[in-house]
Amino acid sequence: QVQLVESGGGLVQAGESLRLSCAASGRTFNSYSMGWFRQAPGKERDFVATISWNGGTTYYADSVKGRFTISRDNAKNTVYLQMNSLKPEDTADYYCAATTRFAPLAPSLYNYWGHGTQVTVSS
Repeated sequence: QVQLVESGGGLVQAGESLRLSCAASGRTFNSYSMGWFRQAPGKERDFVATISWNGGTTYYADSVKGRFTISRDNAKNTVYLQMNSLKPEDTADYYCAATTRFAPLAPSLYNYWGHGTQVTVSS
Protein backbone atom coordinates (compact mmCIF):
# COMPACT_ATOMS: atom_id res chain seq x y z
CA GLN A 1 0.00 0.00 0.00
CA VAL A 2 1.29 3.46 -0.94
CA GLN A 3 -0.19 6.75 0.17
CA LEU A 4 0.58 9.83 -1.91
CA VAL A 5 0.26 13.49 -0.96
CA GLU A 6 0.79 16.25 -3.50
CA SER A 7 1.80 19.82 -2.71
CA GLY A 8 3.11 22.92 -4.41
CA GLY A 9 0.15 24.00 -6.49
CA GLY A 10 -1.04 27.56 -6.67
CA LEU A 11 -1.91 30.56 -8.78
CA VAL A 12 0.77 31.93 -11.09
CA GLN A 13 0.97 34.12 -14.16
CA ALA A 14 1.79 32.83 -17.60
CA GLY A 15 5.51 32.34 -18.06
CA GLU A 16 6.19 31.66 -14.39
CA SER A 17 7.25 28.41 -12.76
CA LEU A 18 6.00 26.02 -10.09
CA ARG A 19 7.42 22.88 -8.57
CA LEU A 20 5.02 20.20 -7.48
CA SER A 21 6.01 17.59 -4.94
CA CYS A 22 4.48 14.22 -4.17
CA ALA A 23 5.44 12.57 -0.90
CA ALA A 24 4.91 8.83 -0.64
CA SER A 25 4.54 6.66 2.41
CA GLY A 26 5.99 3.19 2.72
CA ARG A 27 9.38 1.58 2.48
CA THR A 28 9.12 0.40 -1.10
CA PHE A 29 8.92 3.73 -2.90
CA ASN A 30 11.89 2.82 -5.06
CA SER A 31 9.95 -0.16 -6.39
CA TYR A 32 7.39 2.03 -8.11
CA SER A 33 7.33 4.02 -11.27
CA MET A 34 5.71 7.39 -10.61
CA GLY A 35 3.55 9.49 -12.84
CA TRP A 36 1.99 12.93 -12.97
CA PHE A 37 -1.42 13.47 -14.52
CA ARG A 38 -3.71 16.45 -14.79
CA GLN A 39 -7.39 17.03 -15.14
CA ALA A 40 -8.98 20.28 -16.21
CA PRO A 41 -12.65 21.00 -15.40
CA GLY A 42 -14.95 18.98 -17.61
CA LYS A 43 -12.09 17.04 -19.21
CA GLU A 44 -10.54 13.62 -18.82
CA ARG A 45 -7.46 12.96 -16.75
CA ASP A 46 -4.43 13.30 -19.03
CA PHE A 47 -0.91 11.97 -18.82
CA VAL A 48 1.79 14.56 -18.10
CA ALA A 49 4.99 12.70 -17.22
CA THR A 50 6.30 9.48 -15.78
CA ILE A 51 9.57 8.28 -14.31
CA SER A 52 10.89 4.77 -13.74
CA TRP A 53 11.80 3.41 -10.33
CA ASN A 54 15.44 4.49 -10.53
CA GLY A 55 14.85 7.70 -12.49
CA GLY A 56 16.63 6.34 -15.52
CA THR A 57 13.65 6.56 -17.85
CA THR A 58 11.22 9.44 -18.28
CA TYR A 59 8.41 10.15 -20.70
CA TYR A 60 6.49 13.36 -21.27
CA ALA A 61 3.32 14.43 -22.96
CA ASP A 62 4.06 16.43 -26.10
CA SER A 63 2.26 19.42 -24.64
CA VAL A 64 4.76 19.75 -21.78
CA LYS A 65 7.95 18.45 -23.37
CA GLY A 66 10.77 20.96 -22.94
CA ARG A 67 8.90 22.88 -20.23
CA PHE A 68 8.27 20.29 -17.49
CA THR A 69 10.76 18.02 -15.78
CA ILE A 70 9.93 15.01 -13.64
CA SER A 71 12.45 13.80 -11.08
CA ARG A 72 12.55 11.73 -7.94
CA ASP A 73 14.52 11.42 -4.72
CA ASN A 74 14.17 7.87 -3.45
CA ALA A 75 15.90 8.75 -0.19
CA LYS A 76 13.09 11.22 0.51
CA ASN A 77 10.27 9.11 -0.99
CA THR A 78 9.36 12.08 -3.15
CA VAL A 79 8.71 12.74 -6.80
CA TYR A 80 8.77 16.23 -8.27
CA LEU A 81 7.36 18.01 -11.28
CA GLN A 82 9.20 21.19 -12.20
CA MET A 83 6.95 23.27 -14.42
CA ASN A 84 8.48 26.18 -16.31
CA SER A 85 7.04 28.60 -18.85
CA LEU A 86 3.56 27.87 -17.63
CA LYS A 87 0.63 28.58 -19.93
CA PRO A 88 -3.05 29.15 -19.17
CA GLU A 89 -3.80 25.78 -20.78
CA ASP A 90 -1.73 24.13 -18.04
CA THR A 91 -4.46 25.04 -15.56
CA ALA A 92 -5.74 21.83 -13.97
CA ASP A 93 -5.71 19.65 -10.90
CA TYR A 94 -2.45 17.73 -10.87
CA TYR A 95 -2.24 14.21 -9.50
CA CYS A 96 0.67 11.93 -8.80
CA ALA A 97 0.31 8.18 -9.08
CA ALA A 98 2.34 5.06 -8.43
CA THR A 99 2.55 1.80 -10.34
CA THR A 100 4.53 -1.40 -10.25
CA ARG A 101 4.65 -1.36 -14.05
CA PHE A 102 7.50 0.25 -15.97
CA ALA A 103 6.69 3.94 -16.54
CA PRO A 104 3.35 3.52 -18.30
CA LEU A 105 1.43 6.43 -19.81
CA ALA A 106 -2.12 5.18 -19.26
CA PRO A 107 -3.86 6.25 -16.04
CA SER A 108 -5.54 2.85 -15.81
CA LEU A 109 -2.16 1.19 -15.24
CA TYR A 110 -1.49 3.10 -12.02
CA ASN A 111 -2.42 1.49 -8.74
CA TYR A 112 -2.26 4.36 -6.26
CA TRP A 113 -3.29 8.00 -6.54
CA GLY A 114 -2.97 11.16 -4.51
CA HIS A 115 -5.80 13.61 -3.99
CA GLY A 116 -4.37 16.25 -6.26
CA THR A 117 -3.10 19.83 -6.09
CA GLN A 118 -4.58 22.70 -8.05
CA VAL A 119 -2.56 24.74 -10.52
CA THR A 120 -4.02 27.89 -12.02
CA VAL A 121 -2.16 29.91 -14.64
CA SER A 122 -3.52 33.33 -15.44
CA SER A 123 -2.89 35.09 -18.73
